[in-house]
Amino acid sequence: MELRTLTLLFIGISFLLYITIAIRSKAKTTGEFYVAGGGVSPLMNGMATAADWMSAAAFISMAGLIAFLGYDASVYLMGWTGGYVLLAMLLAPYLRKYGKFTIPEFIGERYYSKTARIVAIICLLFISFTYIAGQMRGVGIVFSRFLEVDIITGLMIGMAVVFVYAVLGGMKGITYTQVAQYCVLIFAYTVPAVFISLQITGNPIPQLGFGSTLAGDSVYMLDKLDKVVTDLGFNAYTGSGQSTLNLFFLTMALMAGTAGLPHVIVRFFTVPKVADARKSAGYALVFIAVLFTIAPAVGSMARFNLINTINGENAEGVAYKEIPGWFKTWENSGLIAWYDHNNDGKVQYAKGSSIEGNRPIFSEQVGSHGERVITNPAVPVIAPGAKFANEVYVDRDIMVLANPEIAGLPPWVIALIAAGGIAAALSTAAGLLLVISASISHDLLKSTFTPNISEKKELFFGRVAITVSIIIAGYLGANPPGWVAETVAMAFGLAASSLFPVILLGIFSKKVNRIGAISGMLTGLIFTFCYIIYFKGVFIAPFAENIEANWLFGITPQAIGGLGMILNFVVAISVSYFTSEPPAQVQKMVEAIRTPATQS
Repeated sequence: MELRTLTLLFIGISFLLYITIAIRSKAKTTGEFYVAGGGVSPLMNGMATAADWMSAAAFISMAGLIAFLGYDASVYLMGWTGGYVLLAMLLAPYLRKYGKFTIPEFIGERYYSKTARIVAIICLLFISFTYIAGQMRGVGIVFSRFLEVDIITGLMIGMAVVFVYAVLGGMKGITYTQVAQYCVLIFAYTVPAVFISLQITGNPIPQLGFGSTLAGDSVYMLDKLDKVVTDLGFNAYTGSGQSTLNLFFLTMALMAGTAGLPHVIVRFFTVPKVADARKSAGYALVFIAVLFTIAPAVGSMARFNLINTINGENAEGVAYKEIPGWFKTWENSGLIAWYDHNNDGKVQYAKGSSIEGNRPIFSEQVGSHGERVITNPAVPVIAPGAKFANEVYVDRDIMVLANPEIAGLPPWVIALIAAGGIAAALSTAAGLLLVISASISHDLLKSTFTPNISEKKELFFGRVAITVSIIIAGYLGANPPGWVAETVAMAFGLAASSLFPVILLGIFSKKVNRIGAISGMLTGLIFTFCYIIYFKGVFIAPFAENIEANWLFGITPQAIGGLGMILNFVVAISVSYFTSEPPAQVQKMVEAIRTPATQS
């Protein structure tokens, strides 16, 4: 059976499963719509949380980061997993004990202010829409390649599926759909990794193959990869090229951002008791660890295979007419490009920019070798230590999806990875959409502007909010601010700089008041968002000649949330110190949240 047919079959079966679950789990009350009625078991919630958290960034893009950045990408592993531990230990049990539906609801009551609630909603919307842009881009990438449709068509298919199970089922439908999606995505991620590890190292366990010798050779794979990449002018794969300060702030942003993500926090409101919240956090960490311990092996082996396939055994390049079919297929999707700088007809990959800008611009013409012609090639520069200038553009987000094809695995394995990528993107997109819906229908309408609205009307507006959000998400997916993991990292930075400090202070400090909380959230959000907007080229950045040289203290837009978080803490605490203390009943509420309880 050909690949396209297998892909349609695998994705079709998984979609049918998700929609069936949604129909059978249709939410009838606001409690079921927002928090699944609070009756999800810890094991099921742990699995759903893992699927909710392991987005397209984790499944599709993180291994791509590791493939291209090597050791420097370990910060994403540390930040995202460490942040989850932070969430499980410091926030989740206390917020579950508080027992409300949403984060803005907690902030509004803890800081006794409708204004604080509205500011929290604004922060949540900035975070969620930035995050969802990455997920929908992931959906578009998978469909554009494996269903051989354009990205816009792929996005519309994904939007339609999310619409059915998010609008119908709410959190109840999403929870059980995410359990199914976790099973699909983890199986899809593991099977190709086992095949490729066995192929390259002879070890069927990817986590061990990562540190093993090459099959039939005494050379360790990572040592060989180091030599291969340095011969092409790149930094050593196991070396670091980032400043310590930027690594520090990026780790902070990812950790605190994970702990401040509204769509992950809300999962802990779906279990019956506080003790169950702790248990589900433990289960989720185990389920997450399966993928995160495999990712370094997938990334390194993908880079190894990519270089060997493009440059050939003698590392001189392979004639375009002889290049494997996967290269031309991904070229047709617009995610790989080749420009023959030296006119020798060979595809040659090395350090350096092959194109001007972030994306190749293709013309309608076909080159003399049959390639798609790009109109924005970069000036060829041979990097120190390299034999030739780079002629290849490779989108980082394709590495996991293309890896089985590069390795020559069977079509059913390639189709499986497509189904897994879709599951990862849609599971997180659904959780984000529900958080957006709850913030609008519950926090903005029911709790702020129209308190007398009926439950039926609230449920209706919640579904309308999801519908509108899906349309916006589709637009953002078609026009994302960067590749998947980059976009998601910026969402984590916004969460770290806006919501995390006031949630943490709201639980552990009786002295922080509403003025301090509002000032801190606005400071962190505005500083971080403006920095991202500036350096991602929306306003002034296109006119700057060397934009990276202008980074504040050398901190990247992905890492700036760490500094924004510090500013939030400083402003919130300082303003609270110079203004009146919170009311006595609020201080008692803070003490009650932290008091251990066996039943809640």
